[in-house]
Amino acid sequence: MNPILDIVVRSLAVYFFMVIAVRVFGKNQLSQLNAGDVILLLLISNAVQNAMVGSNSSLQGGIVAALVLFVANFVVKKFIFKNQKIKELIEDHPYILVKDGVVYSEILRKVQISEDELEEAVHEHGIEKVSDVKLAILEVDGNISVISTDNNTEQTHYSRHKTKMKRKFRNQ
Repeated sequence: MNPILDIVVRSLAVYFFMVIAVRVFGKNQLSQLNAGDVILLLLISNAVQNAMVGSNSSLQGGIVAALVLFVANFVVKKFIFKNQKIKELIEDHPYILVKDGVVYSEILRKVQISEDELEEAVHEHGIEKVSDVKLAILEVDGNISVISTDNNTEQTHYSRHKTKMKRKFRNQ
């Protein structure tokens, strides 16, 4: 087989394996990276490198593998945008965590969000109590959106993995 075609096929196989793995292990894993998750990502990238390029360690091989990954990602995003069935297969749906001050504990357990994390998200949105939340949703990207029952409350964007950085800069 042509060495470039070999890299293309291997890279596509690894890409689609990773898409499936992300879907199986859940969306909220990507929005709450901790040190262990970063190490895992680094190890995975190192482990799949040889699976993509084989013994070809040339610059050309690396560029072809990277190009294939970019193109595959572009094509998959186009398919997701145009086809609801593919979108449902690859992406999860949003989950309502709180509605009219009522916390859905069974959903919190399902998506593996603690009540402390939920409370933190509510506070990040400038809302003092969960009972003042009109709606809190775990979005498909893993972020939590919160809408207050108080129309005067300033609404903000809360990203679970950026919380500590926001707090650090706000306190300076």
